Amino acid sequence: MSYYTKHVFICTHQRDDGKECCNDKKSSEIFDYAKKKCISMKIQKKGGMRVNKAGCLDRCTEGPVLVIYPDNIWYKYESKDDIDEIISSHIVNDKIVQRLKI
Repeated sequence: MSYYTKHVFICTHQRDDGKECCNDKKSSEIFDYAKKKCISMKIQKKGGMRVNKAGCLDRCTEGPVLVIYPDNIWYKYESKDDIDEIISSHIVNDKIVQRLKI
C-alpha cells in the first residue's frame, strides 16, 4: 500500500525573470487554503491524501496548476470554489473534474 492514496502537488513557484508563473496568480494562497481544508476534513493523513507545495511544474502558461498522483491528473484552477470542487469530486469521490482538467 502506498503511504498516501493521493498526493496533490500545487505549484507555488515564483520566477525571478518576470515570466509568467503560478505564484503570480496567488497559488501560495490557494495552497494554504487547500491544505487547511484537507486537514479540517481529516483526509490529509497517512493512508489518506496529502497536499504539498511544488516548485515549477513547467506548465506556467496554463496556470495556476496542480497535479494529483498517482492518478497523473493535471488541473488548472481560478478560485477556492474550483479547489473545493477538486477536493470533493476527485480527492473524496474519485471523479475527475473535466472542466478543470488540462
